[in-house]
Amino acid sequence: METLQFGEIKLHWLNGGVTHMDGGAMFGVVPKPLWSKKYPVNENNQIELRTDPIFFQYEGKNILIESGMGNDKLTDKQKRNYGVNEESHIDDELAKFNLTTDDIDFVLMTHLHFDHACGLTKPNADGYESTFKNATIYTSATEWNEMRNPNIRSKNTYWEMNWKGIEAQVQTYEDRVEVLPGLFMIHTGGHSDGHSILMFEQGEDKLIHMADLMPTHAHKNPLWVLAYDDYPMTSIGQKQEWLPKGMTENAWFTFYHDAIYRAVKFNDQGEIIDSVKRDK
Repeated sequence: METLQFGEIKLHWLNGGVTHMDGGAMFGVVPKPLWSKKYPVNENNQIELRTDPIFFQYEGKNILIESGMGNDKLTDKQKRNYGVNEESHIDDELAKFNLTTDDIDFVLMTHLHFDHACGLTKPNADGYESTFKNATIYTSATEWNEMRNPNIRSKNTYWEMNWKGIEAQVQTYEDRVEVLPGLFMIHTGGHSDGHSILMFEQGEDKLIHMADLMPTHAHKNPLWVLAYDDYPMTSIGQKQEWLPKGMTENAWFTFYHDAIYRAVKFNDQGEIIDSVKRDK
């Protein structure tokens, strides 16, 4: 379990499962000879993408960023198509802190695509129930609305089984919300209409979780956006705003999907100057 000391807070990456998605889709119009130099690809043109929530304790609260892939929810066909050869181990991971999923106070969801939201619910005799039954689940109002009313494109990733059972726990916001002192969720759009990032400030220490605007360190170039992005020009604009800001302020950039790095710092030339690497 990799960790990052951020001010007086320690962040922990929990094993939430893995997907292997098409590399061409993950790098959009960028030619493979370019992106494949930055991120490893297998013989099926798939890249490994972790789905590992970040856990930390702050202001007496137990907090997760994202929810992982969950368990026993995908069909064999879905597992094959999405390259899921490992599901969530959140229960085992939380047990290392003498905690269970019932002890989680906040789940911060940058968006609700299946690879982020499958961990929010679990099967029961009647269908599905909340995994984190005592938690407040934060997501933008735009994202929550589309989750429950997907369009012809988004219905492939916003699944009913991931939101039925959590309705009473969801707390939405419009532009931004300060969840706890210095911990902000900010609605950006781009990857999805309701996509958000996180910004965390502790004194002079800063952290930015770009979520799927920059799912891996290899997506640092503002123009390297996903074919999955609903609004790619918005993604580019948001990256042009937040990446220079983080670089200038010596911020950590953290990742949910990156199979190589958990967190990095860039200098103003975009070079990695500090990092937390994932133990494989």
